[in-house]
Amino acid sequence: MHGFANPRRFLAIARWLTPALLISGLVLTAGATWWGLTQVPPDRLMGETVRILFIHVPAAWLGMGGWTAIALSSIALLVWRHPLAAIAARASAAPGMVFTAVCLATGSIWGRPTWGTWWVWDGRLTSMLVLLFLYAGYIALAQASAREGVSQRIPAIFALVGAINIPIINRSVVWWNSLHQPPSLTVGKSAIDPAYLWPLLIAVLGYSLLFGGVVLARMRALLADMQADARLRRKAMETA
Repeated sequence: MHGFANPRRFLAIARWLTPALLISGLVLTAGATWWGLTQVPPDRLMGETVRILFIHVPAAWLGMGGWTAIALSSIALLVWRHPLAAIAARASAAPGMVFTAVCLATGSIWGRPTWGTWWVWDGRLTSMLVLLFLYAGYIALAQASAREGVSQRIPAIFALVGAINIPIINRSVVWWNSLHQPPSLTVGKSAIDPAYLWPLLIAVLGYSLLFGGVVLARMRALLADMQADARLRRKAMETA
């Protein structure tokens, strides 16, 4: 891991990996969306609303995955002081927050015809809403720390505390009675018909690749901003 700690080495890899992830993600996402919207039959119970599955599930996965990435980066920052860890965490926050918001929005759209209501305060929906607020808090903390030039340890500790919410989201439909259906995918088992499962897996992979490409692009932009600020400070010192 420390072999990629050098920003120059990281940028050399990210320069070609970013477009590769973005292009492959777009191709897979477009293919899965076309498959899910036009080729998959309506569900016996949910009818045509089942098609939102191909956006809602990847969004939920990446909403939780984004915070997991922030937490792992925070561990690397606090334990190993990895030079790029804080940048990786900051870069993961905004796309993770967007996917969390998409998950909540599509879940509400799905819930209205399926459950007869836009929103219920059950374990899954409430813990996902808490995740959205955690993202907002982390982004504010990280931006304030970077602006004031102070340690990124405070946002990192906040990220680790917030990570407690991830297993709560994952197990909420098991721990509490809920309108939300129980897990359809578990280790080695699937309750989803293959007609829906394969385009769903492709959609999850495609959106995950897009997420990775966006994170790398944001890391490159943050590094460029930091390098530009450092150059400006050097010039200011030289002319002072």
